[in-house]
Amino acid sequence: MKKQILAIVGSASKESSNLKLVEHIASISMDSDVTIFNALHTLPHFDPALTDIHTPQEIVDIRNAIEKADGIIICTPEYIFSIPSGLKNLFEWCVSTTVFSQKPIALITASAQGEKCHEELKLIMKTVETIFTEETTLLIQGIKGKISDEGIIKDEGLVLELEQFIKEYHKLLF
Repeated sequence: MKKQILAIVGSASKESSNLKLVEHIASISMDSDVTIFNALHTLPHFDPALTDIHTPQEIVDIRNAIEKADGIIICTPEYIFSIPSGLKNLFEWCVSTTVFSQKPIALITASAQGEKCHEELKLIMKTVETIFTEETTLLIQGIKGKISDEGIIKDEGLVLELEQFIKEYHKLLF
């Protein structure tokens, strides 16, 4: 039976390199059905007073999608040496829940540099008790030069890295 994967794109850009990477991963993940969430901008700003009661429907929906998924992929750029605000907003809405707990997760930071964001992302995912290994995290530096506007990966090394990354992630899932 195919695993259900939710891929969350951290970029604020509609046609980002991160979206193109996730679409590529979805196309090579034969053992999984990948649903892509590329709408962080539609989520309301975090309000702790609404986290448990009168929670906005968009938040209820994304929490349910995370909870129902067999696994999660997060693919994000780095914005000002950190994770993008929309992605952090999602995490803030979820931190008081257990939707991420014990969920197999794959983490990709694809940016110009990305080191600070990647470390921050791993720390947050440890905090919410997801399951990942160093082999299911991937830092891709210089992403703009490695993927075309059409979503074609131009860097053969990256193609091989992504294939290995998906194999390692499938070990967590299956």
